[in-house]
Amino acid sequence: MRQIECEFEADVLSAVLQSRWPERVDDALRKHVKTCEICSDVAAVAGAMECAREETAPHALPESGLVWWKAQMRARREALETVARPITAVQVVAFACAMVLTGACIGATSSWFQASLKWAGAQISGFDLNTFIPYATALISGHVLLALCMVAMVFVVPVAVYLAIGKD
Repeated sequence: MRQIECEFEADVLSAVLQSRWPERVDDALRKHVKTCEICSDVAAVAGAMECAREETAPHALPESGLVWWKAQMRARREALETVARPITAVQVVAFACAMVLTGACIGATSSWFQASLKWAGAQISGFDLNTFIPYATALISGHVLLALCMVAMVFVVPVAVYLAIGKD
């Protein structure tokens, strides 16, 4: 009849798991393992599993100081990003308000703008592209710098906002 359990099986298993097998165990246990089929199987299987576990385990952990420093830097960077979001949004809104107020001041104080608005209101009912183009070109040629600044604002502000708010 074949033996199912051995009284030394637990001793062999603990010796293998504690990395004492075979050099740092009693001679009696080593002799027993040579003669016992169950204990020799336990030693072989547990040894193979222990070797596989050691191969998959990370060998070198980073220093605790380095891990702490990286965590501190990450926390500071995240805090700066969190604080900067509302400030950037307020700056964008303030810039938009400044542009609207600048346009309103120019519109309220310049006679050519008011005359152009009255003329535009009169011309809406019978819009003719052939009469509009000369007026538009005269307006733009008279105020090239202002027109270029407004066009630049239309393209530069969204890009600046995207770069300021966007994540890396």
